[in-house]
Amino acid sequence: MNIRFPNNDFKSFEAPMRAEIELTGLEVVQGKVPKNLEGGFFRLIGDRKWPAFVDNDVFMLNEDGMASCFYFKDGKVDFRMRYVRTPRFVAEEKAGRALFGHYRNPFSDDPSVAGLSRGTANVTMLMHGGKLLALKEDSPAIELNPFTLETIGEYDWNGKVTAKAITAHPKIDAKTGELVFFGYCAAGPATRDIAYYEADSEGNVTHEAWFHAPYTCMVHDIMVTQNYVVFPITPLRHELEWIKRSEPAFKWDPHESVYLGVLPRKGRGDQIRWFKGPNQCHGHTVGAYDDGRYIYADNTFSKRSFFHFFPNVDGSQFKPTDAMPYMKRVVIDMERSDNSFVEQPLFEYPCELPRIDTRFETLPYSFATMNLLDVPGQERVGRGFQWIATMDVNGAKPSKILYAGDNCSIGEPQFVPAHDNAAEGDGYIMTVVGRHEQMRSELLILDASDINAPPVATVALPFRLRSTGHGYWYGGRQLRGETNFPGAW
Repeated sequence: MNIRFPNNDFKSFEAPMRAEIELTGLEVVQGKVPKNLEGGFFRLIGDRKWPAFVDNDVFMLNEDGMASCFYFKDGKVDFRMRYVRTPRFVAEEKAGRALFGHYRNPFSDDPSVAGLSRGTANVTMLMHGGKLLALKEDSPAIELNPFTLETIGEYDWNGKVTAKAITAHPKIDAKTGELVFFGYCAAGPATRDIAYYEADSEGNVTHEAWFHAPYTCMVHDIMVTQNYVVFPITPLRHELEWIKRSEPAFKWDPHESVYLGVLPRKGRGDQIRWFKGPNQCHGHTVGAYDDGRYIYADNTFSKRSFFHFFPNVDGSQFKPTDAMPYMKRVVIDMERSDNSFVEQPLFEYPCELPRIDTRFETLPYSFATMNLLDVPGQERVGRGFQWIATMDVNGAKPSKILYAGDNCSIGEPQFVPAHDNAAEGDGYIMTVVGRHEQMRSELLILDASDINAPPVATVALPFRLRSTGHGYWYGGRQLRGETNFPGAW
């Protein structure tokens, strides 16, 4: 068979890499890596091993997961990158070609893989209960060795998780170390079923509840407080009949309302309360907390789906400005008699991939960092995320913005505390920057208190890393399974 990726000129920064890499002793070309940094900055990259056999494949979401990590110890940084060997990857590697068809469409697969998990494990890495998991929201979790990135296999929490899909955006309660996670389409493709789980700090599942969403849709993230879980239901619709007709698995419905499902922590499915609001699309959670009565849930929202390749259900034209996400605070009064909620803007520029100091997950917080899509009045050369910003969501400190450079792509920022007892926001921000003209990438370690200062360190890679969605820092004690509390070293 002639293997050829369509339109691959081998010059694009985002061309398939198809390479597993192990490199010890990365070059530090500027500054010094703090010697007290011990742990790993884990990132999942999408990188298809085999070209698709279907037309108009959604490559961005349908690529094989490539687990990568920058390992830190004694001022030295090593790098490792390996494919996640999902059941799908193993089957295709054995066949020497792609066997799975369109994104979220099992009816387009080669008959030889009917019933096999279609998951690509290409979104997020989770460390909890001594397990490192690669996650993709349409399939079961995949366990990896945290030190070698070798694949161990599918993981279902010792049979306690029966949902057919697990979120790529679980939350770890910073106060208890508990894991809060869920799955949508939990009973199968295009179903309204949502399964909600909690696991204790040791990774043992302690709670399970099922309920139905008001309509089928993508539920990419949740907002978790000490007392509540908020499930955002926004109309990036998902219908079985579309899949069977080989249409896109998701379409944006500009006429459907938004629902926020609020469930008490460890509550039953019949206890969920639905709050209703105007049409919009949720992105990624910033942070969330409650005071017993009011829930303060911060997220990014856009007028329609960020993904241009998912069409509008009514056939109307995609408008790029409608896909620009903005950070908002949703305030839910659990004592109000009606089902409405209040929205407050938090940041003036379009932004995505927000992150907080994870030691404040589910708790009141101030510090946040994120990527920016545009800064009015500032010129750019290139497309996509090229700025990183820090902000105080309570407005006590001014925001700071760093332009990463011309013709670059900047990855999701990750906050790393300076030490276990550091104050909120006292530490570093790590992000990977792609230098497109040089066809290489570098890891920036920034002072979180002043991202405009010269980087604490710039760690160079002698090759490019394709753009990725999400990453997490896990300290040495977390990697060894000694603690599950966020940010602990």
